[in-house]
Parts: sequence; structure tokens; C-alpha cells
Amino acid sequence: MPRLFSLILAVLTLAGCASVPQGRGEPPLLVLVSIDGFRADYLERGVTPNLNHLAQTGATGPMRPSFPSLTFPNHYTLVTGLRPDRHGVVNNTMRDEGRPGVTFKMSNKEAVTDAFWWAGGKPVWTSAEEQGVKAATLFWPGSEAPNSGRRPSYWLPFNDDMPLIERITQVMTWIDLPAAQRPGFITLYYSDLDHAGHDFGPDSHEVDSALATVDTSIGQLLDGLKARGLDGKVNIIIVADHGMAKHRPETFVKLAELLPPDSTDVLGGQVAGFTPKPGREAEVEAILLRPHDHMTCWRKADIPKRFRYGRHPRVPNINCLADVGGYIVAPSTNGWMPKPQGGSHGYDPEAIEMRALFIANGPDIKPGVVLEVFDNVDVYSLQMRLLGLKAQPGDGTVATFRRALRGY
Repeated sequence: MPRLFSLILAVLTLAGCASVPQGRGEPPLLVLVSIDGFRADYLERGVTPNLNHLAQTGATGPMRPSFPSLTFPNHYTLVTGLRPDRHGVVNNTMRDEGRPGVTFKMSNKEAVTDAFWWAGGKPVWTSAEEQGVKAATLFWPGSEAPNSGRRPSYWLPFNDDMPLIERITQVMTWIDLPAAQRPGFITLYYSDLDHAGHDFGPDSHEVDSALATVDTSIGQLLDGLKARGLDGKVNIIIVADHGMAKHRPETFVKLAELLPPDSTDVLGGQVAGFTPKPGREAEVEAILLRPHDHMTCWRKADIPKRFRYGRHPRVPNINCLADVGGYIVAPSTNGWMPKPQGGSHGYDPEAIEMRALFIANGPDIKPGVVLEVFDNVDVYSLQMRLLGLKAQPGDGTVATFRRALRGY
């Protein structure tokens, strides 16, 4: 193990003693980092000195996720500039008539790597490759599938067990490539904080420990850039897909106590989707659409307009949203219940607990800028501007960042 650490340290430092030059007239390298489940107010806990430094010397502000405030929909919104109802990744778990018998979910590797599910949006890395900028993706949702017949020049299949130091080493290896092979856009992904939030809740010591760990990794990223003469010469955007709310077990809804057996297909969670069995539509609607103490249900066409959700064919016929801290438990879970001491997301994006981290820092970002709360759909336009690329038409605007951008 000491020998492995020494080899990694060499990659982070000695390999970078000669600075990596920027091509004259080329936009700086852009590194997009996701820290899954990083609630905006986690920066106030006093355990993230590297992230706080980047926030104070760059631009920061609370970011509102898109509905539903779940991992896959929001990661794809961040890199496509489209809301989930437009790019089609409408939930972490979904179905489509074009793939009969298949349930898309994080654990279904075949589905996650199937371009069919991601074809509704064109991510930054695809546009970059089309416009002559090499891209490298480390575990961003959607990057394991081809898009428009293309893949990033460099990408890795998702491996949640990859040590954080090895992730930084991989990023530095890409940066150390010869100029003709070097990516101009790199993504980096962390999931440990989200796991801690789900298992122990946002107010736990375990979350504080996970925050400190990921902050150390960000510090190693910054050290690697500095060793290469790139300190202050790389644009960095650090985001989260959503926040985290503490569970309130008294609000959990057990669908088995509401619905007759075998009356409907259910995709449960904080946002639950229902497709009633033929002939059971009126029965299921009558039960779900009546008032409930800890969830609200709508027909697909009646979902509140502020959610900008319900047009896509993958959105189920009836949708129910749990109160913040609640959970809608499907009948098929065989007695499973969320951990009472844990946490969840997926709730109303207006809930303050769902607000997500946003930091931008680099040569094109003004220091000391604090933004008002904004929609995460705008981050795509910021990336495309920093890369000097033509953006796809979308749902966001770069104007959100006018106070933060140099030369805007």
C-alpha cells in the first residue's frame, strides 16, 4: 500500500512539474465535478476548507434542482440544458414502450448503457467532440452510452468502489496527455456523500465525515493542477444534483394499506408512478386522487405547471409526491422500509432541503460573487460558454451568471 500511494503521489506532483501549456486562443480546460447529494448549506459546516476557498474566490449560490429532484434526471439536466420532461430521463426508475419488459434503473447495467434512454438530450461531451474538443468523463450518468453515434474520447464504466485518490490520478493522467490528445472538458463524480445522507441523515456525523473526505479529494485535485502550473488557469464547476432531507418516518405511506393487490403497476419512492391494470383505472384513480395526509397525487395531465413535468411518454399515468422527509413504499417491497434515521431527496424542488451546491472558479469567473437561488438547467449554458462551443437550444440561460462571468 505505501508503494501504491507513492506511485499515485508521483502522478499528482512530479509528472506535473513541467507546466501544461494552454493553446493560444483556446478556452481553458473545464472540469465539471459532481458531489452527489451535497446540500447547499453543507458549506456552512466548517469541514470543507477547499470547497469554501473555491466558493469565496469564485462564484457560488444555492441551486434549485429540476423535478423530480433525483440523481439521474438532474445529472442529465446539468449537461444537456433540458428539464427531465424534455430529455426523457424522467426518474431514476422508469419504463418505455420502446423497450417492453425492461425497467430502467441504476442497477440495470444493460439499460444504463443503452443509448435509447438518453437520446432525448445532447450532453456537453457530445457537442464538444462534434466541435473539435476532446472530452473525458469519469462516471457521469449518461456517459456510458453513445449519444448521436459518439462517445467521449475517454470514458470509464461506472465503478463506485474506485478510490477517490485513483479518480484524481485518472484526471491528472488525462491532463498530462500530449496537447493533441488532451481533453478540454473533463467530468468527475463523487457518490459517498449521498450514500451517507441516505443511510444516516443529513445532520449526522457520518455526513460530516463524508464531507471532509470529499473536500480532501478536491484539495488533491487543486494540488495536482498547481503542480502542473495550472493554478488559477482551469475553469472548475462543482455542482450537486440535489440536496438531502431528514426522514420523518411518521409520514411514510404504505401503499399496501391503500390499494387492492394487483390493481396497478407501481414505481415507488419519493415520487411514485402508477399505471393501473386494464379495467382497474377508475378504482385506482378514486383511491389515489383523494386527499392524503402525507402525499399528493395527480393525473399526468394535472401535475402542477411549476414542475414542468408530465408531457413525456415515460411519465406514468398517475404520479404521487411524498411530503418532504416522507416516502411512498410500494407493495412489492416485502416489508422493506426506508431507514428511519436516514435521509432522502426527490421532493418538491422548492424545498430548501433540496437546494444543491454550486461553485464556479477559474480565469473566466469573477471572485467573490454570490448568486441568488437559480435553476440547475442554466448550468449547461455556462459550460458551453466557458468552452467556447455552440449550445443546443434548451430550457436554461447563461444570463443567470452574468455577474459572475468575466467579459459578459
